[in-house]
Amino acid sequence: MHAEAIRLIEELQLHVHPEGGYYREVFRSSSYVISAAGAQRSAMTSIYYLLDGGSFSNWHRLDADETWHFYCGSPLTLTIIDPAGNLSTRTLSAHGPWQTTIALNAHFAAHVADESGYALVGCNVAPGFEFADFHLATRAILTAAYPQHAAVIARYART
Repeated sequence: MHAEAIRLIEELQLHVHPEGGYYREVFRSSSYVISAAGAQRSAMTSIYYLLDGGSFSNWHRLDADETWHFYCGSPLTLTIIDPAGNLSTRTLSAHGPWQTTIALNAHFAAHVADESGYALVGCNVAPGFEFADFHLATRAILTAAYPQHAAVIARYART
């Protein structure tokens, strides 16, 4: 792992994330809203998220919109399959763009192409993130739903 990534993990007090990478929640709104699913949730949450080049963020989806903000490191690529099955990629880097939003219910994964690099980003979720609404995708279920994307699904799935 890159020495700067190790330093940031320690300095920012990041923890292992179930999807891969490291994170720490830094803000949770004290205001509440009702989500599209009818649940009461914080209006917004925010985390630091670090992904090193030797890993990836496993396919997952949220029941909320998530905006990613690039802070430093190597370019980070998000691979997205929207609910209609359309595949797209977005890369955040120091050269821009510096942020992008993943719409609720899209499946997505992330990686840093530079194997010796890392990326530090921030993620804001609105309505706020709850692990109960975090859906880690399996390779089998995602491939069954989107067989046309089997190769890219396999690349960013651990199971």
